[in-house]
Amino acid sequence: MSTNAAQPLTDPFGRKITYLRLSVTDRCDFRCVYCMAEEMTFLPRAQLCTLEELAEIGAAFCELGVTQIRLTGGEPLIRRNVQSLFHQLGALPSLKDLTLTTNGSHLAQYADELKKAGVKRINVSLDTLQQERFKALSRTGDLQQVLAGLEAAKSQGFSAIKLNAVILRNRNFDEVVDLVEYAHRNQFDISFIEEMPLGHISEHGRGEEFVSSEDILNCLKQHFAIQPSGYSTGGPSRYWQLAEGQTRVGFISPHSNNFCGDCNRVRVSAEGKLLLCLGNEHSVDLKAVIRAHPGDREKLKQAIVDAIGIKPERHHFEHDDVQIVRFMNTTGG
Repeated sequence: MSTNAAQPLTDPFGRKITYLRLSVTDRCDFRCVYCMAEEMTFLPRAQLCTLEELAEIGAAFCELGVTQIRLTGGEPLIRRNVQSLFHQLGALPSLKDLTLTTNGSHLAQYADELKKAGVKRINVSLDTLQQERFKALSRTGDLQQVLAGLEAAKSQGFSAIKLNAVILRNRNFDEVVDLVEYAHRNQFDISFIEEMPLGHISEHGRGEEFVSSEDILNCLKQHFAIQPSGYSTGGPSRYWQLAEGQTRVGFISPHSNNFCGDCNRVRVSAEGKLLLCLGNEHSVDLKAVIRAHPGDREKLKQAIVDAIGIKPERHHFEHDDVQIVRFMNTTGG
């Protein structure tokens, strides 16, 4: 198959791939209970792609028609000199949307630099507004640090700031209204995420804690005037709009409302593995291609095109049946 950029990346099911989620590290300064174990073994740093290799991967995807790149982790902002990667990707002429997912712990420090690098939108994980509960859910995080990061980002005038909240029935389901009110006051959007069964955890039973998007929406309808919205960021969120103000409420529903039919995304892990589906183990080692053929972007692009040809149709998540042993921090958030 040719790597001619005029031919967009298309998988065997006719879905055009325009969105790359690029992980810069599997490390994180939080240990969120739904994301990873309390005691983690991270990849040796030597096993990670260099920032230059990640930039090369981003450039190759853009030449193949990708127009949106989201940098993820782990926590992206703890990687040394990561701002250089933001600047390299932000300078790509065909990239329309450079975005970031972060836990917010270092956002106050880097918000200004991110804006200068060309980041347009930021997603910040925020599962609770209660200090002690935040510490319990993140194990190591400081809520006030995250809220300060959000204020710093707000002051920079990004085109959008969105909160991401993973909702667990007995941990923070009682806060969904408070979280939406906080988003509304600050003119943020918010997405509620059904917990995904990635990696084995011991903190709770996933089936016992599962809350569906429908449960959350029904709760919100009792407190807000809310209606469906056709808004899309290119990701899996399906949005509703508050009648008052600009805040949109999204739902990411890997269990209850499978979003695979219009999937336009692939992920590259911090060690350079092209993950073709969030819920499958299919992968191709792009770092190996780069190191075997240094400076040969055509070889890299051909490897990407060939990999898209084996992208699976869908994932098959079950609550406590962990088909995927890698944690979300390894997948790329």
